[in-house]
Amino acid sequence: MRQLPPRLLSSGGLTIVFATSLLLLADGQPGRDIDLFNNELCIVAPATPYDPAAGQPMYAPRPVPAAARCPVCGMYPARYPRWAAQTIFKDGAAHYFDSPINLFDFLHKVSHYDRRYTLDDVAVSYVRDLESGRWIEAGQAHFVHGSTITGPMRTADLPAFASRTAADAFARQHRGTVLTAADMTPRLLASLSRNSQHRH
Repeated sequence: MRQLPPRLLSSGGLTIVFATSLLLLADGQPGRDIDLFNNELCIVAPATPYDPAAGQPMYAPRPVPAAARCPVCGMYPARYPRWAAQTIFKDGAAHYFDSPINLFDFLHKVSHYDRRYTLDDVAVSYVRDLESGRWIEAGQAHFVHGSTITGPMRTADLPAFASRTAADAFARQHRGTVLTAADMTPRLLASLSRNSQHRH
């Protein structure tokens, strides 16, 4: 165990001294100093297990639990219902996302975000139709890239639509290009994501 130097915080003439002892297990090397103010530790919650008592088919889309956190960015998808997405694994467990960007980022790197699964374990993924709120399979949806409408991260996102007609109409009104799931390359997602600062 390595003792870090005391940190002094002064406010209104009051000085508070923190003496912190930490054991860091990073890269297999204990005892390395941590800069508590510049480093983040992201802990990904496990996938939500399937509950047969809920009365839903195992691979049907589910309501987003209020306590569920996005495994990519840590936000609460239930707070952004128009943008929410979900992926369901073959064992019935599910992860929920606050935006289609994070869903696709997850699908490109499943084991990076949840070591219990790989892409082969994914049964189905859903996104929300921006207009109706209806769940649609991600592979059947149409997405608008580069519109003036911002998503949960307050940046350009990928609003989803059940039909190409609706996506085209949205793009005409708010600008952007209509894409499909096949267009979601890692390079495109990297240009849209604000999650590079999170370490998993």
